[in-house]
Amino acid sequence: MAEQKEADAARLHQEDVDIKRGDDGEAPSGGGQAAADNDARPSTTTTERHLSIQTQLEGLEMLVDLNGAGRKSCPLCPEEKFKACYSHKLRRHLQNLHWKVYVEFEGQRMCICHLPCRNLKPSLSGDQASGRHVAHYHCVVCSVTIARKTDMISHLKRHVNKGETEASYSGGLDIALEEPGKQQHQPTKPVDISSRNSEPHASSHHAATTPSSQAYEIMKELGTNVQLLPNHTTPQKSDTYFNRKMKTNRQLVFCSLAVLAEERNPLECLDAFGATGIMGLQWAKHLRNAVKVTITDISDTCVKMIKENCELNHIRVDGGSRGVSSEVEGLPIATVEVAKMDANVMMHLRPFDYIHLDPFGTAVNYLDAAFRNVRNLGIISVTSTDTGSLYAKSPNVTLRHYGCHIVRTEYYKELAARMVVATVARAAARCNKGIEVLLAVALEHFVLVVVRVLRGPMQADESAKKLRKLVHCQWCEERVFLKLGTMVDDTLPCNCHGSLPGKTAVQLGPLWAGPLFNTGFLRRMLSAAVHHSMDDVQPLVKTLICESECTTFKSLVHGPSALMNQVECGVVIKTLQSGEESSSDQPGKRKTGEDSGNVVKKLKSDASLEHPPFYYSIHRHSIRGMNMPKLNKFLQYLTEAGFRVSRTHFDPTGVRTDATLEQFKSVLTKYSVPTYINATTTQTSVSTEKTL
Repeated sequence: MAEQKEADAARLHQEDVDIKRGDDGEAPSGGGQAAADNDARPSTTTTERHLSIQTQLEGLEMLVDLNGAGRKSCPLCPEEKFKACYSHKLRRHLQNLHWKVYVEFEGQRMCICHLPCRNLKPSLSGDQASGRHVAHYHCVVCSVTIARKTDMISHLKRHVNKGETEASYSGGLDIALEEPGKQQHQPTKPVDISSRNSEPHASSHHAATTPSSQAYEIMKELGTNVQLLPNHTTPQKSDTYFNRKMKTNRQLVFCSLAVLAEERNPLECLDAFGATGIMGLQWAKHLRNAVKVTITDISDTCVKMIKENCELNHIRVDGGSRGVSSEVEGLPIATVEVAKMDANVMMHLRPFDYIHLDPFGTAVNYLDAAFRNVRNLGIISVTSTDTGSLYAKSPNVTLRHYGCHIVRTEYYKELAARMVVATVARAAARCNKGIEVLLAVALEHFVLVVVRVLRGPMQADESAKKLRKLVHCQWCEERVFLKLGTMVDDTLPCNCHGSLPGKTAVQLGPLWAGPLFNTGFLRRMLSAAVHHSMDDVQPLVKTLICESECTTFKSLVHGPSALMNQVECGVVIKTLQSGEESSSDQPGKRKTGEDSGNVVKKLKSDASLEHPPFYYSIHRHSIRGMNMPKLNKFLQYLTEAGFRVSRTHFDPTGVRTDATLEQFKSVLTKYSVPTYINATTTQTSVSTEKTL
């Protein structure tokens, strides 16, 4: 037994001597010599890729002859990190350490590398450089070295957004090493991804390429074709940003413009942030001569693409060289003005009847210019996508942009909508204008506010009076708008401040305390949605109508009062069916004398009919150990108790009602059933069935 051990030790010693001799002389390809003779190797071309980039595990194992005898070094680790070992141990090392944590990109797998690619390499004398070697990945596109796996994934996503979706290498030798000193300075090869991102219906005529060899993608929405760049989903990297999730927003804005086009004709409307021009092109293509569309953008790339999209949709660009003759398909040709100009400058220079603001993030920087030249009884629609500050995730940004203090509540979406309306009202008051809120929608990724502009200091004062502080109980989440001259704790109907120690109520705002919807305007928006076959947005508009009237009867949406005169702050708006009956009324004209006084009295008498502010979540206030009723049943119970009630688009489990939280909980408790009673009833019924 002792002789056998001595023989094995002698054999292992001889193998180590052979390995050291191979290091001094000519070494075979692969093995531990790859990292050692990297200094003497000339720099390789960009057609060769790093050996840590493989397509299969077999390719990584082929870097070393695992079938041969003797100890072998890892090709991706230096000798001081992983010493030479036998084949079975080296195979496990390659699988568990290098291959298991790879990053995949278009079939190429970037394994983790421990070679001294990022730090100074050891010299021939064996002196080590200062600092330790950091594990890293080699990018398959630009050959840059990145330490973290998540950072490499983000780096590859940036390549995809730029259109660089193919490797810079042509798949050369699998064992070829790049010189670490030069691998980070190789130029990136632009690629053409038209075959990958273009849709099947995109013809070669429309697949025009940009100077960076990127191909357009043609997308169709509401009968309007637009060209998109491959990185259109990343606003930080693309000028022509396009978000498919904002389709509901675009349809709501279109319906509001269509309603305004029924009142006055033609309209001068502005799409202040064109990007691809999809919104302005939809206005011009469907409303035709009823609107005069102006699309502006500050980017040359966007302006060029908007003009190409106009040509794609057979729309003539005003003042441009591009155009289509009026004989195209026998249809009248709409005219769109495209201008390369800042939105604030454009709104200061010219008056408009309809202005839509949809910047990337907050729109507070453009509100003053929007109210500067908007015409009387015009409409301004504002889309805000800075959900981090709107939904109380960044309170410091909220205070800086909107001048409001808010906290996270169960009704945070309506809180965001009222905060945006309050900011719009303050901007209008600075220009001696008031507002009438026609629509306020807050969904997952945007907040849309549509207001009608009313000129005059009196209207501005009336709008400013509707900006109030909100008192919110942090324990039970009861809330009420604060009235002047009242104490905070005495305002809330709950008794949390008396039963709990410390301060339970906080002041939020200032917020808009008026209504968020105009029922007559929403009914006409529904008619416009039906007329233009917008099936996706119709359920949302119907929900808004029921919410504005605080009712659960959806039959009222299409009732005989669906197309009646619309009264907004003493202004009678002429609608389709009211043209013959009230021919003496001028559309869009303010009433005077007794009629105006009657309208004001009517508005004051109908103030109690406004929808109650905010809503309660039935899941937030459910009782533990109790099975609460179905939501529709619970709405019926609240109605039978004498309260106004409706569902809300802000929250699918929310209930908008004029009942207090205590009354809300009492009705919920009354019709909730204990869980154990249901279980006992079920067991009794089962035993009865077995007996029968």
